[in-house]
Amino acid sequence: MNAAILPSIFVMTLLMVVGLMFFIRASVKDRTRAVQLIAEQAEESLLNRVQQYFDQRAYKVAALDPAQNQVTFQGVVRPSWFLAVFLTVLAAAGILCLALVLSMLLPGLTQILLGTVLLAPLAGFFYWQKAKRPEQVSLKIEPLESEKSQSWSRVTVTAHRDELAELQRALNLRVCD
Repeated sequence: MNAAILPSIFVMTLLMVVGLMFFIRASVKDRTRAVQLIAEQAEESLLNRVQQYFDQRAYKVAALDPAQNQVTFQGVVRPSWFLAVFLTVLAAAGILCLALVLSMLLPGLTQILLGTVLLAPLAGFFYWQKAKRPEQVSLKIEPLESEKSQSWSRVTVTAHRDELAELQRALNLRVCD
């Protein structure tokens, strides 16, 4: 292979490995957001539905502030087996690519470099250790003035973005404009 091609392939592979490391690290990043939602229910009935929803998802009431109609739920987020395996496979592919390029540059170390693929499960282990963490969902329910005779409520929720999407879908809530 042309001597000018190998260094450029090495640089590209090294950039790919750096991107892979950032991707693995981002898999455990906290993605908590606050959003205001609107429900076509009175606050008492909505609070009961929210309580049932979080009980089904294994959350427990951590704090209650009746003066402000604010409730904080706490639960443990379980890591995903699929994501742990996926990250391990991606890490194995990235390490293998880097090992192959390095073995072209350093032919005497081929066996050792290919053996570094055995480090790939560390990516899945890293994800598994960091992703299992306590998660808090804070919500505040307040009545919303309506011109119609129907009762509306505004829910201010602070939670992980996936939990927000699931709550919105399960309770048929709309995002406040």
